Amino acid sequence: MMEENEVLNYLLAHEQFKIIQRKDMFNFSLDTVLLANFCTINKNCRHIIDFGTNNAAIPMFLSLRTTCPITAVEIQKEACLIAEKNIELNDLKKQVTIIHSDIKDYCRGDVNADLVVCNPPFFKLGEKSNLNESEYLKIARHEIMITLEEIIQNASRILNQKGRFAIVHRPDRLIEIISLMKKYDLEPKRMQLVYPKAGKECNTVLVEAIYKGNTGLKILPPIYAHEENGEYTKEIRKIFGEKLDD
Repeated sequence: MMEENEVLNYLLAHEQFKIIQRKDMFNFSLDTVLLANFCTINKNCRHIIDFGTNNAAIPMFLSLRTTCPITAVEIQKEACLIAEKNIELNDLKKQVTIIHSDIKDYCRGDVNADLVVCNPPFFKLGEKSNLNESEYLKIARHEIMITLEEIIQNASRILNQKGRFAIVHRPDRLIEIISLMKKYDLEPKRMQLVYPKAGKECNTVLVEAIYKGNTGLKILPPIYAHEENGEYTKEIRKIFGEKLDD
């Protein structure tokens, strides 16, 4: 049953899925969709873990690409309750498991994965984003409960040999991301830059690394989110699930 402060939407153009969200909590964004589309899912992928799942949007998008089990970890109890509603609403309980836990605690257990994905807090502790944001949003956007290093360290800890870790972040932290990946035996293998529109500076970066992989980084073609008139580009609309005539 939905609460008064919850809203129900289609999962973009994927009208077979609906998603419950709350206005005072983190709602899925373009970053969410880009990460779910970017990460590599191959035949060797037997278990996926989503760090900081919030309302479980990433597992829902991933379920469109694979039938392998997905574990979604979230520290905020209220977010977990919404995530569980979304998984039940969309009949995904056989594939997606919601875990209410601190990532650091969860990864100390008997856990392993072939793919870890994370749309992390972008802002360091003390860095300002929106002074009027709710406590839920502060935890989702700021490194209050976990740092970038702890995310990467724990991903490395639970990945199987040649397992993959994919993250979406801000380009001004790219050097830090790569340095930390190398520190924890994660070799960056794929990277893609996202621009709000042609002629603008990059505002999002996607990076995927392989645990104890060989050196060699592949830079994928850039993604442009919007046309000059502000509408989403065809590439983005296809990622959203729209059926377009080429």
